[in-house]
Amino acid sequence: MDLRTNYLGLELKNPLVASASPLARELVNIRRMEDAGAAAVVLNSLFEEEINQESHALDRYLSDGTESYAEALTYFPEAPSYKAIGPDSYLEHIFRAKQAVDIPIIASLNGVSSGGWIRYAKEMEGAGADALELNIYYLPTSIDLPSSEVEQIYIDLVHDVRASINIPIAVKLSPYFSSTANMMRRLSEAGANGLVLFNRFYQPDLDLENLEVVPNLILSKSDEMRLPLRWIAILYGRVAADLALTTGVHTAEDALKAVAAGANVAMMTSEILLNGISRFTEILSEMKLWLEDREYLSIRELHGSLSQVNVAAPAAFERANYIQIVKSYAPTFR
Repeated sequence: MDLRTNYLGLELKNPLVASASPLARELVNIRRMEDAGAAAVVLNSLFEEEINQESHALDRYLSDGTESYAEALTYFPEAPSYKAIGPDSYLEHIFRAKQAVDIPIIASLNGVSSGGWIRYAKEMEGAGADALELNIYYLPTSIDLPSSEVEQIYIDLVHDVRASINIPIAVKLSPYFSSTANMMRRLSEAGANGLVLFNRFYQPDLDLENLEVVPNLILSKSDEMRLPLRWIAILYGRVAADLALTTGVHTAEDALKAVAAGANVAMMTSEILLNGISRFTEILSEMKLWLEDREYLSIRELHGSLSQVNVAAPAAFERANYIQIVKSYAPTFR
């Protein structure tokens, strides 16, 4: 079975990509992921706060309005509390990973300000990264900041980084835009070679006993892939950028659904953290069996077959689906 696919101009042996996670901090894990069948690895992110404690743009926007309610004072740590590690160790990690494996290595930058990213994007390219994923984790909290300015921050960042490097760029985004499809097209036009849908904003919890806001990491479940699945199916054939589905890929069926919707790759983290790196091997085997049983010659035949432009009822991805679900649901209790 031919599982080859293309993503960011890179030919991959299959659509399963290891998304950014703590596992990628260790070379031994990267090697194990390659051996298990992962077609590429996105390295753990280099955070803007780690490389620049004086991140003026981020500090300014995140601090807007925090004095208005007490809980917000501890929601984000003060800039000096971030451990500044500098880019050197990360750049060395890129170089060593490239020497250790044959699959593509995708570097990851997590932040929001344009100035700092350009310098490190260049250095990551110089260290040998095959591509760069811009993980834009930005939570606008100011009531005075209009959506148009927020969107322009994204566009300017992608444009500036694109102008500074030659390797492909993927942009990892949240779904929280008033016009998601338009925003994705604008990002593609600004120079994004790929769109990674979607970033999960990790929500804080409240500790009622101690009256504190506390971090709470919950790994994804398969049901969560429905949101990126829907938008990839809508965007397929309408934007020039490649599409990657992330969040909720746990099984072979999940990965096949991603491809059928129009994703070039399906990215996995939570399933690997929960059940081990060997899950790449198991899922790939199950994908092959499914395709062979249905007499596919390659996974490219499945790609985009259930996207909005190819299904018999394209309205199913829009409001019609909502109406149908609401009207068809029947409670189980008597």
